Amino acid sequence: MSVLLGQSVAVLLGRLYFLKGGSSNWLSSVVQVGGFPILIPFYLLTTTTTTTAAAGGVDHDHDDHGAKPPLPSPHTLTAIYALLGLVVGFACWLYSVGLQNLPVSTYTLLSASQLAFNSFFSYFINGQKFTPFVVNSLVLLTVSSVLLVFNDDDSSAAGPTSRVKYVTGFLCTLAASALFGLLMSATQYVFTSVIKRRTFKYVMDMIIYQNLFASLVTVVGLFASGEWKGIGREMEGYGLGTTSYLMTLIWIAVFWQLFSIGAVGLIFEVSSLFSNSISVVGLPIVPIAAIFFFHDKMSGVKGISMVLAIWGFVSYVYQFYVDDKNSRVVKKAVDETSR
Repeated sequence: MSVLLGQSVAVLLGRLYFLKGGSSNWLSSVVQVGGFPILIPFYLLTTTTTTTAAAGGVDHDHDDHGAKPPLPSPHTLTAIYALLGLVVGFACWLYSVGLQNLPVSTYTLLSASQLAFNSFFSYFINGQKFTPFVVNSLVLLTVSSVLLVFNDDDSSAAGPTSRVKYVTGFLCTLAASALFGLLMSATQYVFTSVIKRRTFKYVMDMIIYQNLFASLVTVVGLFASGEWKGIGREMEGYGLGTTSYLMTLIWIAVFWQLFSIGAVGLIFEVSSLFSNSISVVGLPIVPIAAIFFFHDKMSGVKGISMVLAIWGFVSYVYQFYVDDKNSRVVKKAVDETSR
């Protein structure tokens, strides 16, 4: 629920920021990752709870042989969080450029391609198997994105300038989706092969430290680009007023953190692909909401693209259902044999 609610509301508010006078891609990137301090009290609470449980004899950090796997050194973990944070920061900037230059419906449909990229990277990083249903999902999501290239309603509505913006937004969103797919596969690998811990504390570690480094990247970008100089003028000229300007940015930050908790938690509990597929569940929500709130056009090409994307998602979810069913059968057989 947190993935769907966080992502949908954050995307709509992000588009509202640009439509009402916002123009800073780096500021938009900062608020996507800069809200992590609101998680610190929750983080401290989970850390205290974990420590208390361990002291009482409850510890889920052991492997199948009863031995506690060694935790990587602080230097290794810092390097991992810094590298992932760098990817997050750059991906957020690319997503911001896409959201600024594309209608929300087009942006959302393109973002669904991250599931295809996630599957591709998981094949090499996490040993993801390509079953017929997964391949079908990849093909459908790829075709769904390619169709948007031919969506002339958005790209040629206001002449050559609009066409350039559309292509820029298209390429940036596609690149961001690829980076995000890589990020989720890498995050799963870090949990399963590096950290090797099964407590929620390490989920919070991943979210907070990753966002900390991503915030540093985006803040440096904000000042290096000179966009920070226009924030005062941007606030004064914002279409909904100064207070609404601040509240829009604050709530974007809050809802992206809500999304982060759900997404990283699902990677930790299940897999990066499952986490990504849940985010794609909200695919129809944002475009439909954009039609009512931002008067986006839903052309025939977009409609076909949405149907294909949903079909691709359903195909993947069915594969997950088959895998889960088979694992239950195997577990039942093993239990009966052991008895």
